[in-house]
Amino acid sequence: MSEKSQDLQAAGISNRETQARWAIDVNVDPMSIPLAQLDPCHPSLFEADKFKPYFDRLRAEDPVHLTAESMFGPYWSVTRFDDILYVDSHHEIFSSDIDQGGIRMGGRPRQAGEPDPMFHLPMFIMADPPVHDEQRKVVAPMFTSRALADLQDLIRERAIKILDGLPRDEDFNWVQHVSVELTGQMLATLFDIPQEDRHKLIHWSDTIENIGNPDVYETPEQAFAELWKCFEYFDAAWKERAARTTPGTDLISVLAQGESTKNMAPNEFLGNMLLLIVGGNDTTRNSISGGLLAMSQYPAEYDKLLSDPSLIPKMVPEMIRWQSPVAHMCRTALIDTELGGKQIKAGDKVVMWYISGNRDERQIDRPDEFIIDRINPRHHLSFGFGIHRCLGNRLGEMQLTILWEEIVKRLPKIKVVADPVYLRSNFIHGIRELMVRIPS
Repeated sequence: MSEKSQDLQAAGISNRETQARWAIDVNVDPMSIPLAQLDPCHPSLFEADKFKPYFDRLRAEDPVHLTAESMFGPYWSVTRFDDILYVDSHHEIFSSDIDQGGIRMGGRPRQAGEPDPMFHLPMFIMADPPVHDEQRKVVAPMFTSRALADLQDLIRERAIKILDGLPRDEDFNWVQHVSVELTGQMLATLFDIPQEDRHKLIHWSDTIENIGNPDVYETPEQAFAELWKCFEYFDAAWKERAARTTPGTDLISVLAQGESTKNMAPNEFLGNMLLLIVGGNDTTRNSISGGLLAMSQYPAEYDKLLSDPSLIPKMVPEMIRWQSPVAHMCRTALIDTELGGKQIKAGDKVVMWYISGNRDERQIDRPDEFIIDRINPRHHLSFGFGIHRCLGNRLGEMQLTILWEEIVKRLPKIKVVADPVYLRSNFIHGIRELMVRIPS
């Protein structure tokens, strides 16, 4: 959070009051806003699905753009594919470390000697080498192709059961019935916790994205009180796994056994649990939802799929590009540097807008179209690059692939019957509600 936002919270200002102080009209044409004042980060733009023209303009006119004042403080927007790739691939210049401000808008460097507040949740995605490399290495073996191969039959069994249980000839929310259900069951498996507890994981994942949402929590403190319930749950599981004489192979067990992770402080332990929950839920979940929405908006592509299901391996990465489930990642410049002809100073916040780079016509042919048989569909930014490239990308693609293999076998064309309801977040490009109908 920016220093201004922190000052507001220190003064007892609620989420609603903070949003009101930074209120915007989402229907204003961004072409009418002076370029120097263009600020694409407001969560309301993403909730209203009005962000795209902002990034179209920035890519064309000012691809490395300084917003001097926003609800999250000053920041640079990086909006073109090549510039994003450069930032993501140069961790020695652009830091992810939480003590430098982390990976989300609103983070700020901690001052020397400043105590860890309850908001300070270190995790390996918000660490630079060597801490990042050591902790990532602990869980990486669980996401290799060989390790994931054992999950294919289980995913298919669950996908079939979910699809066969969907209502016919009535409207229902695809997000809750399919997207959340499939990813929630997989999370419970990866953590080796009871399936009936999967809804707790989904709740904590949703809490992360609603920390600043006044419709859910009056203050961020209320949201963090919920997140510490996540710590209590996993702390009990951790102690039980650590006491086992036979080492387990689930995520909690491997973290409890890893040399670089077994002695984590409580806030770092919670941070890494939340990282694995959000990484295993939000990205795949929203690609499942966004993929069906794209099919609805491009019915000729849906027909193409139904006539040729062999296109699914190409279609899946196109769905992930199209949805861009992680809208941005932040970095903090460690040194003075140049990017896109602009002078970035040490300490400046740099925002890589993946959701913009995935629409960059300089790198992607007809980027605003959903095309399920693209020649090079994996040419996208959704998984990031460099040392922080998404660990779970294979698992996410596997779940999407198997789900759509079973959809084309078992269901007629699924009809989207209402506009989607989007998440109020500039970090996760999420869909909360997608009402659909399956004809009998």
